[in-house]
Amino acid sequence: MSTRNKALLSRIKIGAKAGLHRGISGFFWLLKILVPISFATALLVHFELIYKLDFLLSPAMNLLMLPASAVIPLVIGLFTGIYGAVAAMAVLPLTTSQMALIAIFLLISHNIVLESIVQGQSGINPFFAAFFRIAVSFIVTFICARIMGDELLQPIVASAQTIAHDGQTFFLMLKVWIWDIFKLCVQIFFIIMPLMMVLELAKEFNTIYYITKAISPVLFMLGLNKKTGILWLTAATFGLAYGSAVLVEETKTNSFAKADITPLHLSIGINHAMIEDPALFLPLGISPVWLWIPRLVAAIAATYLFHTLNFLRRLNAKRAGHKKFCNN
Repeated sequence: MSTRNKALLSRIKIGAKAGLHRGISGFFWLLKILVPISFATALLVHFELIYKLDFLLSPAMNLLMLPASAVIPLVIGLFTGIYGAVAAMAVLPLTTSQMALIAIFLLISHNIVLESIVQGQSGINPFFAAFFRIAVSFIVTFICARIMGDELLQPIVASAQTIAHDGQTFFLMLKVWIWDIFKLCVQIFFIIMPLMMVLELAKEFNTIYYITKAISPVLFMLGLNKKTGILWLTAATFGLAYGSAVLVEETKTNSFAKADITPLHLSIGINHAMIEDPALFLPLGISPVWLWIPRLVAAIAATYLFHTLNFLRRLNAKRAGHKKFCNN
């Protein structure tokens, strides 16, 4: 084997080993959050406590032009994820447009507890992250409801069954939860490990620059700094939960300015998992336009609003400083 090949193999081993180490570290960090939150949510669903939280959202249903029954998938989606919400929507008497509004809301604000913790560990206050996403969900859904107008009165296409507790025993619920969380952890592991290894190899061979350069036009359109390109690409492709290890590890090992990391989190908080999450709603007959466009527009608007407010704040501080200098 030539010296050049030996050097190349050595660099590959170094990058793969670093990626393996960071992947395992990030995976176990995620387990410490994912497992207890998932189990707590399973208990809430099993004992039907989660459905008693609907009083928090019922007053807002009229504003969003949704029936009271829409609270069920909204609450499930907020505290668990999109899978449970889709299952609930499939058996509720809802029109296609009403399901579209629910989808718009939940694509922005789903699995809010876990994903807010992930954002909190990677550069932004978790309480602000949760409040911001829920607020944007209401605003975007409210606007879309007004745009739809008469479409909300179209015939009901979903089955008119109601959701009822299936009466399963606690131990059966526990057995199902253990199997589900095991499958989820395996899926996350096989996403995190190759991704971390590829990322470390890209760093070892200095290809990160070319990756960020390739997506820089997209980042510019979104109002984001190209330095955050890998973080945005991870969240946009894998989401906040599946991509959590990468997001946390990257922000720990790289110093990002607050002016760069904040708009990133505003953007990915609204618009992440751009392929899988919207596709889950397609079997319900919802138009792809409502599944992809509203939250993309909202993400762009949020980052540019942040930059505008930041500019005005700096301008005001500069004027105040100039006035103080003149008075002296």
